[in-house]
Amino acid sequence: MEEIKDAYRSIAAPAEGLFKDQGSRFIAEAWPVESEQEVKAIVDAARKQYHDARHHCYAYRLGYQGDRFRANDDGEPSGSAGRPILGQIDARGLSDVLVVVTRYFGGIKLGIPGLIRAYKSATADALDQAEIVEIIAARPFRIQFGYLAMNAVMKVLKDMKLPQTDQDFGERCTLCTRVRLAKVDDFLAAMQDIADCSVADVDK
Repeated sequence: MEEIKDAYRSIAAPAEGLFKDQGSRFIAEAWPVESEQEVKAIVDAARKQYHDARHHCYAYRLGYQGDRFRANDDGEPSGSAGRPILGQIDARGLSDVLVVVTRYFGGIKLGIPGLIRAYKSATADALDQAEIVEIIAARPFRIQFGYLAMNAVMKVLKDMKLPQTDQDFGERCTLCTRVRLAKVDDFLAAMQDIADCSVADVDK
């Protein structure tokens, strides 16, 4: 059976970087993100904060497999901004990361090689300031069970060291947990052996 790779690297908190060349300033902001909605909100906020800047270029990579990504040049020559930003994210093997680089034009054109160097350097500075952390990808579940099944359910959660949230012990018991992807099959098999117990995915 193939081992599931569920650990990946991201950043713990937002970080900033700066690069200057020929009067132009490149302000980089790196953010931990989990969705395209978060990306849009952060990019929109950067456009408002630096409303007098000429360009707000960005790139992101999302997901524990890093399979969702985008690079945006925001009016700079094609491939001169978004791609170098994404390249720095990838060079560090990161995911769930967005970097927005805001450019204030200094009056002197830098040319495409100069732009590539500037966006790469600003992004590198921001990511160098960030704390890199390992994240374990997990799948959220809701468990429903009768009181007679409580001891068996709690034993599985304790043995697998799983968190418990949103507990409700009414007529039937419900609680939520998160299971790392590599352990999901073991968790479902253990729960299946418990009478009067059902498990469902929780929508994110």
